[in-house]
Amino acid sequence: MMAASVNKVILVGNLGKDPEVRMTQDGMKIVNLALATSEQWKDRGTQERKERTEWHRVVIFNEHLADVADKYLRKGAKIYIEGQLQTRKWTDQEGKERYTTEVVIPRFRGELTMLDSRGQGLDNETPSFEVPKNSAREEPTSLG
Repeated sequence: MMAASVNKVILVGNLGKDPEVRMTQDGMKIVNLALATSEQWKDRGTQERKERTEWHRVVIFNEHLADVADKYLRKGAKIYIEGQLQTRKWTDQEGKERYTTEVVIPRFRGELTMLDSRGQGLDNETPSFEVPKNSAREEPTSLG
């Protein structure tokens, strides 16, 4: 049977800063990443090389992947992630409602792969961390 809709994001990019780690009141680790993706092209008129960088907010709720990100990821690391888009509403200091769209790696889904030598083990294989597809499903908790 075909899915009614799909919400899946795949990004390959570099971290703009070290992961930000915080704990919820019930002791769950949540990691925030600032991930940059860039595209390059040559301007047809000037032959000048151009580049555009997009910044993505990535939030890891998956406990195992949050531990991996906390221990091994640092600014500049090249990573592959799979998650889903999620928009949350919040109120700023002036009382205005704001919206933030993030790439979320939920508690029981998602993938994180380190693509450069920073995380390589002695056997020279780059670690890949994925949540098993047959894991129990749970609705993501809203922090907003």
